[in-house]
Amino acid sequence: MGSKFNQYASDYDAWFLENENVLYSEVKLVAHFLENAGDVFSVGCGSGLFETILDKEFGISIKNGIEPSEGMAALAKERGLNVEITTAEEMELGEEKFDTILFNGTPSYIADLQKAVDKAYEALRPGGKIVMIDVPKESSYGVLYNLAKSVGTWEHELLGGVHPRDPYPIELVKVAKWRTTLEKIEMIKNANFKDLQFAQTLTKHPLYSNQVAEEPIEGYDCGDYVAICAVKK
Repeated sequence: MGSKFNQYASDYDAWFLENENVLYSEVKLVAHFLENAGDVFSVGCGSGLFETILDKEFGISIKNGIEPSEGMAALAKERGLNVEITTAEEMELGEEKFDTILFNGTPSYIADLQKAVDKAYEALRPGGKIVMIDVPKESSYGVLYNLAKSVGTWEHELLGGVHPRDPYPIELVKVAKWRTTLEKIEMIKNANFKDLQFAQTLTKHPLYSNQVAEEPIEGYDCGDYVAICAVKK
């Protein structure tokens, strides 16, 4: 998984910068559950693009994270993050060290997500929270990505006139495993988190999702990017 992101690290940033309204719809969703978040740790911080925007434009500071891709981690380090190169399954965070642990866009790239969620629970202080955000398998983007993954390209007749003008790099689509929101809820509950809350964004069809930056709304029934927030009692 890390090798693909090494190869396409610059493409990842370029895609988000080309799709600025999608980027800011997602950033606003991340910020939604990070008010007064305390000491935040980012699991799969990627290039640090989101963390940099959150710091500069929303006053939310995230200084530490992990990232399995050396290429992505190098970009994050250039942006001022302290990044350990490791996977979510292998990370060693200790016990009761953080107030918030963020999984932003990473669950679909973590093979053993339950193990990562369990480790997050251990690493959170009592009253701390997990914030898990991703494209749900059941969403329009999830269905679109799985179709593109099945046919192996965006240049297929079934996808003609359906995908955005500048779709997510197919190489990164191919290595992802999208899970339903209900699957992620079950994992979070299995780890003993309580008081689940939900918010969502990207409520337009993928073809039109870059037309305007959306504000997050409650729930998970119509968004293509969904956040789950839960608390360690």
